[in-house]
Amino acid sequence: MIKSYRYRLYPTGKQIISLEARLDGHRFLYNQALAQRKEIYEQTGKGVNYSTQATNLLPKLRKENERVALCNYSSLQQTLRRLDKSFKSFFRRVRAGEKPGYPRFKSADRFNTIAYATLGDGCQIKDNRLYLQNIGCIKVKWHRLVSGQVKTVSITRRNDKWYASFTVETEFVELAKTGKNVGIDVGLNAFISTSDGKQVSSPEYLKLAERKLAKAQRRLSRKKKGSNRRKKARVLVAKHHEKIANQRLDFCHKIACSLVQRHDGFAVEALNIKGMMKNRYLAKPISDASWGIFLSILKVKAESAGRWYQEISPNGTSQRCSACGEVVRKSLAVRAHNCPFCGLSLDRDINAALNILARTGPSWRGGAARPLVEARS
Repeated sequence: MIKSYRYRLYPTGKQIISLEARLDGHRFLYNQALAQRKEIYEQTGKGVNYSTQATNLLPKLRKENERVALCNYSSLQQTLRRLDKSFKSFFRRVRAGEKPGYPRFKSADRFNTIAYATLGDGCQIKDNRLYLQNIGCIKVKWHRLVSGQVKTVSITRRNDKWYASFTVETEFVELAKTGKNVGIDVGLNAFISTSDGKQVSSPEYLKLAERKLAKAQRRLSRKKKGSNRRKKARVLVAKHHEKIANQRLDFCHKIACSLVQRHDGFAVEALNIKGMMKNRYLAKPISDASWGIFLSILKVKAESAGRWYQEISPNGTSQRCSACGEVVRKSLAVRAHNCPFCGLSLDRDINAALNILARTGPSWRGGAARPLVEARS
C-alpha cells in the first residue's frame, strides 16, 4: 500500500531564499513547457508529450537559465511529468463531457511544490536532517518514523511554512478480528450515528472560528492590492483556514481510527455530497461537517487494516423501520423514529444506521431491511 508522511521543516533565512529560488526555477520551466505545448498546437494542431519536452526543452533551458540550472535534474523532470499529467486529465475531462479546465500558467503564489523522484537523488537524510541539493541540511521535526520504501519526496510551501512529504510503499498490517460490523449514518445534528446506538456530535470548527475569520477578511479587504500589508493580511486569512482544515483532519482521523480498532466491517452511505451542497441553506454546514474527508479516511484505514468497507444507497434508510421494515414517513424536522406498526422508538439517524448495515446482508433485495433490533410494544 502507498502511504504519505508529512513533516514540518525549519529552514534558516538563507535556506528559505534558496528554496524560493528553486521554486522559481521549477515554475519557470512549467510555464515555458506549457507555452511550448500551446504554441505548437496552435501552429500544427498536434500535441507535445513529456518525452519530447524532457529531451529537447529541458536541456536547452538549463543552459540558458541559471535558476533552472541550479535545480536538481530529476526534480525538473518531475515538474514536466506534473504538466503532462495535467494535460492528460484535461483531455480525459473533455472526452467525458465535463468542464475541461485547461492547464493554466502559474504565478509565484500558485506554484508551491517541488518533487524529487526518489530519496538519494537530490535529497537525502543526513545527521537527522533533510539534505537538498544546492540548499543544504534543513532541520526537520521528526514526530514519527518513516516506515516503508520511500518512492518520492515533495517539498511544499504553505502559508510561509515549509513541509516535506515522503510517499512510501509499505505492507498491510491486518488487525485482529473483533466480530463486530457497524452501519454509519452521517448527519448535521450528529456527525455520525452508528448501528450500535452511539453518536458523535459535530465539532463545527468553521462556526467556532467565524468571528476571527471575518475580522481577518475585513482587514484584508481594506489593504491596497499589491502592497506588502495586503500580502501579510492574505497569509493571516489563509492561516485561519489552514487551522480549521487541520482541526477537521485531526478530528476525522481520530474518529476513523477508533472505529477501525473496534469493528471488522463498515457499511456507509453512498452520498452525492456535491449535489447536496447545491442547497444554499445547507452548503456551509455540510462543508463544515467534512463528511467526504471522514469517509475517505475511514475507507483507507479500513482497507489497510484488512477490514471490509461497503457503500450503500441511502434511499429510504431514514423512512423505513429497522425492526419491522414498514415505511414511516417523516420530514427532516422530525428527529425521532416512532414506528406505529411495531412500537420501535429511537433516534432517526440510528434507525438509518441500522438500515444501512442491514442492506449489506444476503436478505436485502431492495425490499424491507432484515430486523436487527427487537420490536418494542
